[in-house]
Amino acid sequence: MKRTLLAGLMTLVASSVQAAPIIFQGAAATVAGIVPIRDDFRAAIGGGTAAGANGSFGGLRREINWDGVPDALSAPNLLPGNFFNVNSPRGVVFSTPGTGFEVSANAVNPFGAPIDFGDINPSNTSAFQAFSPQRMFTPIGSNITDVSFFVPGTNTPAVTSAFGAIFTDVDMAGSSLQFFDAFNNSLGIFTVPFLPGSETLEFLGVKFDSAMIGRVRIITGNAALSAGVSDGGGTDLVVMDDFLYAEPAAVPEPASLILFGGGALALGARLRRRGRP
Repeated sequence: MKRTLLAGLMTLVASSVQAAPIIFQGAAATVAGIVPIRDDFRAAIGGGTAAGANGSFGGLRREINWDGVPDALSAPNLLPGNFFNVNSPRGVVFSTPGTGFEVSANAVNPFGAPIDFGDINPSNTSAFQAFSPQRMFTPIGSNITDVSFFVPGTNTPAVTSAFGAIFTDVDMAGSSLQFFDAFNNSLGIFTVPFLPGSETLEFLGVKFDSAMIGRVRIITGNAALSAGVSDGGGTDLVVMDDFLYAEPAAVPEPASLILFGGGALALGARLRRRGRP
């Protein structure tokens, strides 16, 4: 009961004080075509252009480009879902209804694995283009990836104010980002732009005016990568490259939420007494 009340309070507070989220999106056939919208999103979050330890940009923004993942945890091997909170602590943990995650191989690797998820299906090597060469990221056995936020390197749940990702080969509507708060209330579903044709690049980022995102669900295309499925026709296979997000911060204590919520409710009551909607 207490958790339900707090969840309802947080939703009410958010709806009372949040401005509409800002959406950054674009699609292009080349890396150069997608860089400007990526840079606009970077600037909106803040931070510099040179990454510090664990993808930190001035304590304001984190990024993941997959290229530092070791060969032993890249194709044809699976990547642990907690890699970017344990091995390289960046405050995110991945989960999926499928069987795991894979980071594509470099052109030179000890396993002889082909690039661009060609280990899963050889046709993939002509479908996807890396934004920041060479590696990309995909769930296995599903087209769903859940990104949960933590204070980097800890088990402390966290929230962030912005999240964006680069996608490759989004041919039709259907790929999306769905945002949830710390109590699993939906904050909205946002559709990834698409550009028909192979090896295209797409970007979608959403920024809220305060840290309230506890989880992001990413839908990539309409099918999972597999040996028996190729991109084309009614099948849209989509994978991901860079992730960008605001620095995760610990979820506020319930007492703080109650005090903050009480203030928001009191303000709303005063405005109604003055005849404002």
